[in-house]
Amino acid sequence: MKDKILVVEDERIIACDIKYCLETSGYIVPAVIAYGEKAITQVEELQPDLVLMDMMLKGEMNGIEAAEIIMNTFNIPVIFLTAHSDESTIKKAQLTQPFGYVLKPFEETQLITTIEIALSKHQKETVMRDELQKEKEMRELKSRFVSMVSHEFRNPLSTILNSTELLANHSQEITDNKKDEYLYHIQNAVKNLNQLLSDVLLVGKAEVHKTQFNPAPLELEKFCQDLVAEIKLIATEKHQIIFKIQGCCIQQEENSAPADISLPRLDEKLLRHIFTNLLSNAIKYSPQGGEIRFDLFCLQGEAIFRIQDKGIGIPDIEQDNLFASFQRASNVGQIPGHGLGLSIVKQYVELHQGEISLISKEGVGTTFIVTIPLE
Repeated sequence: MKDKILVVEDERIIACDIKYCLETSGYIVPAVIAYGEKAITQVEELQPDLVLMDMMLKGEMNGIEAAEIIMNTFNIPVIFLTAHSDESTIKKAQLTQPFGYVLKPFEETQLITTIEIALSKHQKETVMRDELQKEKEMRELKSRFVSMVSHEFRNPLSTILNSTELLANHSQEITDNKKDEYLYHIQNAVKNLNQLLSDVLLVGKAEVHKTQFNPAPLELEKFCQDLVAEIKLIATEKHQIIFKIQGCCIQQEENSAPADISLPRLDEKLLRHIFTNLLSNAIKYSPQGGEIRFDLFCLQGEAIFRIQDKGIGIPDIEQDNLFASFQRASNVGQIPGHGLGLSIVKQYVELHQGEISLISKEGVGTTFIVTIPLE
């Protein structure tokens, strides 16, 4: 794709010469501007790859001022055009860190070479900046991981240590009921640690694209019914899980006999993880109990799943980042969790070429909507 060069030059003849030279060399010149203020608005609208900017422009804003705004706001490289090579002007221009200078009257070879060098330099800087940003994000992720591990592992490990010490040192004094209680705490702590380690491994696999996606024909309605039956076993008496289906998820082949049906091809293991997580969260974050609705809509080649609860909800300001690793809402209080579940869910939904979204209001409840294509 050809690079777009915006020309900002208030001398018409020179501007026409530059435009002709650039277009002859294969560049696109989307506009020629004479004023600094207009150049800024045109950069925002046209998104050029580079700006050729005359230092001395007519109007209230000179080229150096306009270039500084363009580079700082839009990260677009600027090359200065100037007939003024005096030290004072050059020093002012240098403060904006331009990508090159072309002296007027310009030579065609000098102009094109300066442009090519500037575009190459900017591309390298962009790649380097992206890599540095990724490295920064990775460092922050590792820092959050270490912080999370130190916090999340400490509590169950302390429970195991304290319970085993009591059983070892005071076994004769402890009743059988108390022993059962301590054993229960140990087993529960081990389960929490195992789940945490499993989730960390799943996130690691997904982030390096190692998660296996194995779609196979799946009777979706039965799958959901069986899953709800399993979830009801872990729900308390305070929770009522209501499951409803609308539409038919079994595809009828066009111009085929009524017996010729086609089941959607989905990865049952990944789907089980997605909806076990979302339904378990609906229970966990509805500590007062209430209805949890699980709806399946099969419409126009798509399966739309809706999970609704009337729990604590999610603060508005935190909803955009909720699918990132190690992110938890600030209002969860003492409800256990480590902020990995929804990150995994999102990646598993995307492996199905699907989408996940949420609607939530703090203190009212949360609705998750998962859309997965059936074809």
